Amino acid sequence: MFTTSTKVRFAHVDPAGIVFYPRYFEMLNGAVEDWFEDAVGQSFASLHLGRKVGTPTVHLEVDFQAPSRLGDVLEIAIVPLTLGESSCRLAVTFSCAGAARLRVELVLVCMDLASHRAMPWPEDLRAAIAPQVVAA
Repeated sequence: MFTTSTKVRFAHVDPAGIVFYPRYFEMLNGAVEDWFEDAVGQSFASLHLGRKVGTPTVHLEVDFQAPSRLGDVLEIAIVPLTLGESSCRLAVTFSCAGAARLRVELVLVCMDLASHRAMPWPEDLRAAIAPQVVAA
């Protein structure tokens, strides 16, 4: 399991002082970007700019479990569940002090940025992701 964290900032919250739900998706994307760089070994800069490979989210399921507030530090855990020819399904949990705040399941697709079509995972990425996969 890969973990990273983020602090809930003023820009993330609504007037009630809780995270405005679209901001979770920005945090989620940041966590996926961290996972690629730290656990898969490829930064988004090297993937997108150098290799012309993208990993757009094509499916997203979210359960909001409890509000997060200004100043909270959210722990974000990422677990790859399946690795297909060109897709990867991830389970992501946001928590604060051990209490679940948000559970997400998403599917990424490996995409050739020149053609904007799905492509098989490059072997180095597949080799880095495959050992992390935990059957759901």
